[in-house]
Amino acid sequence: MNSSSLHPLHACWDLAASAVRAEALDTALDLGLFEELLQPSTAAQLAARRGLHAANTAHLLELLWSIGLLQRQPGEPARYELAPVAREHLARPSPRFCGDAWRYRLASLRCLSGRLRQHVEKGPRLTDSPFQSATGAGWASAARAQIGQEQRAVSAAAALAILERLPQAAQARRLLDLGGGPGWIAIALAQRFAQLEGVVFDWPETAAVAHENIEVAGLGGRLQAQGGDIAADPLPTGFDLVWCSSVLHFVPEVAATLDKLMAAMVPGGWLVCVHAELSAEAEDAACVMPFYLPMRLAGRHVLAQGGTAAALAAAGFSDIEQTTSGLFPMAPVQVVVARKPAAPAQAQACHV
Repeated sequence: MNSSSLHPLHACWDLAASAVRAEALDTALDLGLFEELLQPSTAAQLAARRGLHAANTAHLLELLWSIGLLQRQPGEPARYELAPVAREHLARPSPRFCGDAWRYRLASLRCLSGRLRQHVEKGPRLTDSPFQSATGAGWASAARAQIGQEQRAVSAAAALAILERLPQAAQARRLLDLGGGPGWIAIALAQRFAQLEGVVFDWPETAAVAHENIEVAGLGGRLQAQGGDIAADPLPTGFDLVWCSSVLHFVPEVAATLDKLMAAMVPGGWLVCVHAELSAEAEDAACVMPFYLPMRLAGRHVLAQGGTAAALAAAGFSDIEQTTSGLFPMAPVQVVVARKPAAPAQAQACHV
């Protein structure tokens, strides 16, 4: 149907319908239906195997087909099988499965959006820390499970795609993965670039998870996990490549964090910042705002389009380039690459 023929309020009605689509996917994941559909099946066959109501199972499968997660074979009764995206990411046997990660995001957004009116009426609670990232055993558990799943299935491949197009990555020798969580991005980069060594820096409980993953990957001789507070503790130094993804949203002061990153890098080193930003165009902002509105209501940083690049320039970085990537979970992000200026020639000569 041509969108121009739809009622002007269709977008509002579609917002209500999106809750049904999300519930359908959540239900299918919870019931293990994607694993059942690794081989084509009718709704009645699937319902019989899982002890479900046959007619309503058929309705659910039809909805999942309508949103592109299932393929439907012609015939009566219809037979369903997984669409490629579901086979790769929503069926648990797949090494790129991230269904648990999606359900974790859904639950988080439901919880946060449920407090939206309270935030608008009264602002954040005094007990809320607007810049505190998740810490402690709860976040470490998520890093080991849902967040780790998302990083392995989606984010690590996205990071590789970005750095494989950055010629400087092939020459880099020492990597800092700032706020690297379970460490799968650093692991993927070390596996791709054999010369690379480095450090994953995150809260102590999460760094412990990264350490476990590094050891399992057999990279303990090249990668370390270091725990600490990005805002309060000193960062390790000597890096010629820094990966910083979705970290600046949570720090108390963006400028102070960029100053610390500058100090952690060697002259001529490269910083890759990956963060969501808010476009001045409504259509582009609509792709970002739903995921980051709860964060903004809590007082965290979500910069306007070009804000990260401007902050890097103000911090003294040079050779700044910005592109948009849709390869990461949730919303499109801005990938900003910047260079720490090389040491002056005279200083280099004295050092030699």
